[in-house]
Amino acid sequence: MAGSDRLRLDDQPGYVLHSYPFRETSLVVEIFTRHHGRVALVARGARRPRSAVRGVLLAFQPLLLSWYGKNELRTLHKAEWQGGMPQLQGRALICGFYINELLLKLTARDDPHEALFDRYTETLRELGETDAHAIVLRRFERRLLQELGYGLILDLDVETNDPIQPDTLYRYVVEQGPVRGTGEGNGVQLRGKTLLDMANDDYADPITQQQSKLLMRTLINHHLGEHTLHTRQLLRDLQEL
Repeated sequence: MAGSDRLRLDDQPGYVLHSYPFRETSLVVEIFTRHHGRVALVARGARRPRSAVRGVLLAFQPLLLSWYGKNELRTLHKAEWQGGMPQLQGRALICGFYINELLLKLTARDDPHEALFDRYTETLRELGETDAHAIVLRRFERRLLQELGYGLILDLDVETNDPIQPDTLYRYVVEQGPVRGTGEGNGVQLRGKTLLDMANDDYADPITQQQSKLLMRTLINHHLGEHTLHTRQLLRDLQEL
C-alpha cells in the first residue's frame, strides 16, 4: 500500500480530451492536466448507471482528478467537477473537439505544458463567449506550436534578417520561415501585413484571416505527419477552418 501511495496524485486540475469503452463497464479517459500534461486513466465502472464519475467526466469542463499507478495506463481514483465554464454548443462545440484532437495527436504523454494548459482554458471560455471561432482557433494553434517548440517566425525575413515589410509579399517555408518574393519553391504565399498581424494576434483584417488559416493548416499538417484530423472536415463543412 505504501508503494501505491507514493504513486498517487490527488486533486490535479485537468480536462477530459477523449474517452472510449474499456472492458465491460469501464472507460479509458485521456486527460490534459496542468502539472503532468496528457495522461491516460482507466475509470473503473464508469459506464455503470450508478457510477460516481459517470456524469462528471465531461469534455470542456474543469475537473480535479486523482489517480494512482506508474504504468502508461493509470487508474482514476476520484473526479470532481469545478464548474464556472460555459457549455459549448453548435460550432463552438466542434471547435472544442478540434483543439482536443490537436492536443491528442501533437502532445506527448507525461509532458507538462502549464502555459498551454492555461491557454486551453482561456480558449474554451472564448469559444463559449464569442462567435469569432476562427480567430480563437488561430490564436490557440499558434500557441500550441510555440509550446511544442515549433514557434513561428513572423517578424524577420529568414534569408536576409530584414524586418518584415507590410506591403511586401512573402513565402512562408515550412521549418524555415518567411522569405521575400513569390518565386518557385515550397511555401505559403502571404502578405507581410498578415505576418505582422499574426505576430500581434490581430485577425481583424479579412485577408489576414484567410491567409493565416492556410498557413496554420499547412504547418499543422506538416507536424501531424501521417495523422489526420477527423474534426477538420466537420469544420470545413461549417466554413470555420
